[in-house]
Amino acid sequence: MLSGLFAVAGRLMLALIFILAGAQKLGNVAGTAAYMESAGLPGSLALPAALFELIAGIAIALGIFTRLAALALAGFTLLATLMFHNDVSDQIQAAMALKNIAIAGGLLCLVAYDQKRFSFDAYRERRRAEAARVPTDHPGVGAG
Repeated sequence: MLSGLFAVAGRLMLALIFILAGAQKLGNVAGTAAYMESAGLPGSLALPAALFELIAGIAIALGIFTRLAALALAGFTLLATLMFHNDVSDQIQAAMALKNIAIAGGLLCLVAYDQKRFSFDAYRERRRAEAARVPTDHPGVGAG
């Protein structure tokens, strides 16, 4: 039971950084676009990146398609590290890169262990199992 609570807390903590980052980017799309352009990326990616972080973060927090959202965010985080924190001779950039690598590692643990406790994924799985147990000759099933 305790390990399940720790897993949920970890999932929420991982999600929080993306929810807050996405919301912050949405609050300042122009600033985000300028920052992205300074790294050689099109500023037009600012809004999609912000929405992606926010929506994928919420999905992980709620446990909706957790594995898919975690895998996508891990890839996004590693790409962001390569694009924005690649000067490891700068101590701050090196620390940011290591932080992002650690976050991506945590996300990959979500992918590997598919922790579903207190999640929409678990609810959906229970509903599928219940539907599979209903006999096909049950009144109302297949009636049209």
